[in-house]
Amino acid sequence: MTRPFIIAVDGPAASGKGTVATRLGRELGLPVLDTGLLYRAVGVLTERAGEDPDDPAAATAVASALSPDQLDDPGLRTRAAGELASRVAVHAGVRAALLAFQRTFASQDGGAVLDGRDIGTVICPEAPAKLYVTATAEVRAERRWKQLKGQGETVAFDDVLADIIKRDARDGGRDTAPMQAAPDAVLLDTTEMSIEQAADAARRIVEAARALWERSR
Repeated sequence: MTRPFIIAVDGPAASGKGTVATRLGRELGLPVLDTGLLYRAVGVLTERAGEDPDDPAAATAVASALSPDQLDDPGLRTRAAGELASRVAVHAGVRAALLAFQRTFASQDGGAVLDGRDIGTVICPEAPAKLYVTATAEVRAERRWKQLKGQGETVAFDDVLADIIKRDARDGGRDTAPMQAAPDAVLLDTTEMSIEQAADAARRIVEAARALWERSR
């Protein structure tokens, strides 16, 4: 059986990893999963059900029943949904419930691209290509602020920056699958890069990883 070529794209919020993953998927003809949407969906659906996202049992129950069609909800792209995602992601039960979902997606024939915070360390540690995409908190906050403004949300830049810093601390400090670069991931700092530059750098990283993978088969 041919091993799938999996590309793991990890990194903090608004680092550019989603854009990088989407471009890689399009250029290589691979399906792409934004795993952050899974956690956003769990957070949003838990709150909509009248439950507390900080309650591990409630959030885990929602995660266990999550279906792919629930990821198309535009309400998952809001600032509030991002905050809820970070809150439910600390629960070990939620992460365990979503593990099979992510690994099944990754195991598709030909491979896949997954972006998140623990793809290269927990979900697909065997991925042949691993990137850790990052940028300074200030640059990431500016990107997210502009994105939210474009979506019609009114929010102060300082509040977005505070959110980014808080999410970094929560995601990096949780006991279960903390956000961190895999030892064999290639660091891609997009602070000074345009979208095109970041996408091109990511493509070259993946091409090098694929060449090594092809030789090892």
